[in-house]
Amino acid sequence: MARSFRILPRDVGSLARTVAVVAMATGVAAGKADAAASGAFLPHQALYELNLLKSRGSNSINSARGRILYDFSGNACEGYTSEFRQVSEMDSGEGKVTLSDLRSTSWEDGQGKSYRFKIDSRMNDTDSSPVDGVAERTGDHITVKLKQPQTKTFTLDGSTVFPTEQIQRIIAAAKDGKSVLELSVYDGSDNGEKVYNTLSVIGQPIPGDRTIAVPDPSTESGVMKSMTRWPVTVSYYDRDAKANDGEQTPVYAMSFELFENGVSRALVLDYNDFVISGALGKLDVKDSKPCK
Repeated sequence: MARSFRILPRDVGSLARTVAVVAMATGVAAGKADAAASGAFLPHQALYELNLLKSRGSNSINSARGRILYDFSGNACEGYTSEFRQVSEMDSGEGKVTLSDLRSTSWEDGQGKSYRFKIDSRMNDTDSSPVDGVAERTGDHITVKLKQPQTKTFTLDGSTVFPTEQIQRIIAAAKDGKSVLELSVYDGSDNGEKVYNTLSVIGQPIPGDRTIAVPDPSTESGVMKSMTRWPVTVSYYDRDAKANDGEQTPVYAMSFELFENGVSRALVLDYNDFVISGALGKLDVKDSKPCK
């Protein structure tokens, strides 16, 4: 991944998780604003601009840029569906440019009991690397059935959560005044068998009326001015990796400001060797379908 200056399924999977965090849209019509205020996730389409923020270490890169197009729909009754497309280009110098293209779709049950996912990634002119599977929560465990990259069935601990539930729990912890939240997260990234241990650090609340230096489409709605937000950093650790000297380095970390209605801004993705910013460039709120 980072050490070879590529955004492979693991890294792109993390970007998909990031978009799941930032893509809770604000509404401009009164009905949509009320839905946002109640904590509901709103159907929307969002465009994100990716750029290199900094490069460090011996494996530095010269530039990185890209775009994410994300489409989110559904509700707590019918579950949440997301469609994701990311194209990114990374230049490591001396004419070494890597182009990656990822497409993914997923559906998560509103109660976090079921999760379906399909991920297809391409690197330059190489063949695609598809991942296709479903995870079902039953009793004290989760059963994962993969169709690709190979047919395989395995179980996960029942305490593991899926991406949308992860966001819901971060918001709940922030509202409860908690500063730390630990969760094991499964999203089907890598080869479909990876589980990440995550550590979320939640900072002090920021009043909704505080001036924002660089506004974006998520802050232009009037409903946001009355809302509190929290600075959040989520670090992802490889659950299967062994810690050195009792301390494990995260595979990557993401920081953002999370509003109480689920909207997130000021996104920063830290892959250790380089850091990428993701700016929300466009946001279209779609008609919402209320839960029956």
